[in-house]
Amino acid sequence: MDIRRLDRQALLLAGELVSQVKPDHLRLATPCADWTLYGLVRHLVSQNEGFAASARGAGEPWVVWRDGDVGDDPAGAYETSVSEVTAAFAEDDVLERRFALPEVGEGFAVPGRTAIGFHLLDYVAHAWDVAVTIGAPWEPTDELTTAALRVAALVPDEGRGAGAAFRRRIAVPDDAPPGERLLALLGRDPSWTPRPC
Repeated sequence: MDIRRLDRQALLLAGELVSQVKPDHLRLATPCADWTLYGLVRHLVSQNEGFAASARGAGEPWVVWRDGDVGDDPAGAYETSVSEVTAAFAEDDVLERRFALPEVGEGFAVPGRTAIGFHLLDYVAHAWDVAVTIGAPWEPTDELTTAALRVAALVPDEGRGAGAAFRRRIAVPDDAPPGERLLALLGRDPSWTPRPC
């Protein structure tokens, strides 16, 4: 599996949706209970900046994961952060480097291949969050959904719940479409609808 190519697909998927965000969407609540759409886009920018820093050995400080600024151009800020993280992930030995992921835990680090898999999962899932918030279709490719499902299946049940990165898994029928199974693995309710804050 070419994790970097698939990650670029995930970034593109999310970016296509962020580009459709209008100013009056930014105050809408999202499936991420603590974030309006503005907060979610800021998270996407911050995560790209944090993963880029971590790929280059500078991911320990919390500030690099939380300092994203969307200003008055969310789509532009997102695209700038995509350029940054894509360049960092393209470096020759990045798949074997250790990535610090302080959001998981102090001192927590994983090989680059694993970290980029986490990044991919985050952007596929958050693309759905943006899509359902603004009423746009969420259409990851089958290949991207399959890759995200593989990573999502590895997320442990411990530490899930309110305020955590993932909620508890939701049961769905075995024959549910792959996208629905992915959302359920991450604790997202496919029937969620937006409401103003």
